[in-house]
Amino acid sequence: MIKVNATGQTCPIPVIMTKNALKNITEGIVEVSIDNKISKENIEKFSKEMGFSSITREENGVFFVTITKTIAVEEIVVDSKNEDNVVFVISSDKMGEGDSTLGETLMKGFIYTLTEMEVLPKAILFYNRGVFLTASNEVTIKDLKILEERGVEILSCGACLNFYSLEGNLSVGSPTNMYNIIDKQMKASRVIKP
Repeated sequence: MIKVNATGQTCPIPVIMTKNALKNITEGIVEVSIDNKISKENIEKFSKEMGFSSITREENGVFFVTITKTIAVEEIVVDSKNEDNVVFVISSDKMGEGDSTLGETLMKGFIYTLTEMEVLPKAILFYNRGVFLTASNEVTIKDLKILEERGVEILSCGACLNFYSLEGNLSVGSPTNMYNIIDKQMKASRVIKP
């Protein structure tokens, strides 16, 4: 078993430390210790997306995520890019520049219109003020839940939620980290930013 001590580290370092530990073995077990809930969730999500199983336990405020890597799973993970992998990136609660009221209206309209499209993106990534759309805007949250039900992955930057004190208000999708935000864009066939 490889033990990774990521306590005291901030996003995205714990995920990167986990990734590097898993990269160094063909199969086996990696146990990551972290001391905050968002990092724990990020590592669990990273593990799942890589096709690995994980179990988490907590002792005295420290989370221990035990990840099991198998050879067969690694072969599946290699095929991560395809032409249907379109990712939307939303970094603001407004669309375009200029009048802020108009920008908010346009963004609501953009997300609503997405729910009416036959072909949907694989994921929508929200960061900076974009996280207000997943955490405090009832109109966009409703439409984003429709997209999520149709299979679109909704991800909001965890550090951004913390910065705007919205961590407890996330109403659709799940929090993510900078590593995942970059990884999703690198593997996408197209990245669209409204």
